[in-house]
Amino acid sequence: MLRFLARRTLGALVIILLISAITFFLFFALPSEPALMSCGKNCTADSLAVINKNLGLDRPVPVQYWHYMAGIFTGRDFSAGHCPAPCFGYSFANQQPVWDTIVDRFPTTLSIALGGATVFLVVGVGVGMLAAAFRGTWIDKLFSSLALLGNALQIYFVGVVALAVLVSGLHWMDNPAYYPITEDPVKWFTGMLIPWLVLSVIFIASYSRMTRSLMIEQLSEDHVRTARAKGLGRSAVFFRYAWRGALAPIVTIFGIDLGSLFSGAIITEFTFSLHGLGRLAVSSVTGTDLPMLMAVMLVGCTAIVLANIVVDAAYALIDPRVRLA
Repeated sequence: MLRFLARRTLGALVIILLISAITFFLFFALPSEPALMSCGKNCTADSLAVINKNLGLDRPVPVQYWHYMAGIFTGRDFSAGHCPAPCFGYSFANQQPVWDTIVDRFPTTLSIALGGATVFLVVGVGVGMLAAAFRGTWIDKLFSSLALLGNALQIYFVGVVALAVLVSGLHWMDNPAYYPITEDPVKWFTGMLIPWLVLSVIFIASYSRMTRSLMIEQLSEDHVRTARAKGLGRSAVFFRYAWRGALAPIVTIFGIDLGSLFSGAIITEFTFSLHGLGRLAVSSVTGTDLPMLMAVMLVGCTAIVLANIVVDAAYALIDPRVRLA
């Protein structure tokens, strides 16, 4: 198991390094001048040269990339002072430490993503299991129709409808807002509830249909029919044999969907005016803010890769053949 995780971790480090290099070098392919953001209105050639030197933009791009990556682990010295590790530099837009901004914004995106994942896993898989258990009945047809409808919806549309109905119309909930869970867990839960439900709508539809299909397939397998012939009860056959066989593909797809989940969190942040990494990424792209863009990319990529390592470990525990391979 340790060798299995070691291989996955090594591969994850290579992926993160490649993404960081591609993002960094593509940035300098853009027809823009990052130093102009800090130069002001009355910008001269001399002041622009000084800013480029202070930001390290006067050096070759490979040298800049090396200093940037080394600074994450050892820190860097700037004209504004020493940036301790982990140092992601200073924002071109506001000259503030990038890491401080990331630390401030990351809990919002993390809360949205993990909460949404919990909702769509529990509800989506549960609905799919019910549809498979009552295959061919009105319950199965109802859930299948709702899943088809959910696949046709978009986050920005569902978000606006949820605000109009639940907040402005019925006054059942307050406007979504992020509150630190360490300060007030109740406000954190109520403030994130609508974003969780909206973000999970599409995933609930997909996972319910996938779970239903997998469960129906497993229920027709020979080992399940043998278990029934031995006199095992319906619930024992359903959960001990069919559900266990359907679990591995669901875990695999969940690992792949984590990337889409973080992308969906970006749209959710804009829909509900939440200040997370999604809004920060968009503003850094439009403002040509390389340090902020690199930090968002690295943090997001690391979170997704680590989540996939956890999923791989869980998959290895479910299916021992994965560890042997």
